Amino acid sequence: MISSLRGRVAVAVGVTALMAGVVGCGADRSGGGSPGERLRQDVEKLHALGISGVQARVIGVDGRESVAVAGSADSSTGSPVDPDGYFRMASTSKTLVATVVLQLAAEGKLGLADTAERWLPGVVRGNGNDGSRISIRQLLQHTAGIHDDLPGYTTAEEYYRQRFDIYDSEQLVARAMTHEPDFAPGTGWAYANTDYVLLGMIVRQVTGRPVHQEIEERILKPIGLEQTRWGGTSPGLPEPHARAYQFFGPDSQVDVTEQVPVDPEVLSWVTTTHDENVFFRALLSGRLLPAPQLTEMKNTVPVAGGLETFWPGGRYGLGLAERPLSCGGSYWGHEGGDGGYITLNGVTGDGRRSVVVSMSEALGDTPEHILAQENSASALIDHALCD
Repeated sequence: MISSLRGRVAVAVGVTALMAGVVGCGADRSGGGSPGERLRQDVEKLHALGISGVQARVIGVDGRESVAVAGSADSSTGSPVDPDGYFRMASTSKTLVATVVLQLAAEGKLGLADTAERWLPGVVRGNGNDGSRISIRQLLQHTAGIHDDLPGYTTAEEYYRQRFDIYDSEQLVARAMTHEPDFAPGTGWAYANTDYVLLGMIVRQVTGRPVHQEIEERILKPIGLEQTRWGGTSPGLPEPHARAYQFFGPDSQVDVTEQVPVDPEVLSWVTTTHDENVFFRALLSGRLLPAPQLTEMKNTVPVAGGLETFWPGGRYGLGLAERPLSCGGSYWGHEGGDGGYITLNGVTGDGRRSVVVSMSEALGDTPEHILAQENSASALIDHALCD
């Protein structure tokens, strides 16, 4: 499961080290019934893993929606999950950032071959890091080699101690620069949140405005995403929303709803299953990018660093991931996980069928539990797109 911020960073590394021999999800086509009934069954299976709350929404080729929920929005009250509840987008917002960067490229305001040094002089430097050798394309595709070093928590005590800490983009990049690169730019692949912190800084340099304002003007308003909001340094979410929980071990379910996102500039977004579906459908159907830039976005390389066993057959483009379907072909999306909110999504290549599942609990105590959650959610995506 792709981790973007606190509470998932350390665990994801442990997962990838233990996943040799994992079989791809979604091949089991048992269950039958209508697509809506299958969605309900898959949502119930996720809840049965111990996940407190689950909501999922499928939009078919005819525009009709199927919605299913399970569990509770608050484990202390048992209140039901709202199918229109907000959740943190986390790493899914990388696709928003990538879309803005590609729009700027289409307008000739930057080039994908431009270096980080050109737009951010002296920022990517030290311990072997060299911004003059790293292109915008490599940042978008996680082939820049920058070692990721975002603050994170792996225990309840760390969560309570760090949850309201605020960092700016420059501080987060400076942390990464204390490490040597993982590999020379363009010679490998490794998922790095710092790549997108840098892209947000580049957008500000190019446009004179923070990236969240560019996202609002270029994406949210044109396609009517009224339930997608930038939260800044607010530690909470709009109502309604499910409480978010992190499972740290036996008898250690912690409410981690209240926290400030590590990088408020780029990753402090909340949304709903409806809006996330609408965004990916608009993107893949060509409503947000000219055809050449959408083609660039879908130009993929194999994932690596252990994620290839987590995403069997997975490939990564420019802020967009591709995964195979059990019924043939592939789908596109970008999952996100942060502070108890774990979301997977998928859309067919023509943008006509899509699905989003959001969970309000992260089973993060063991690699096996994390993998079970990922596999069950991936199976839901596969079933919804193949039915």
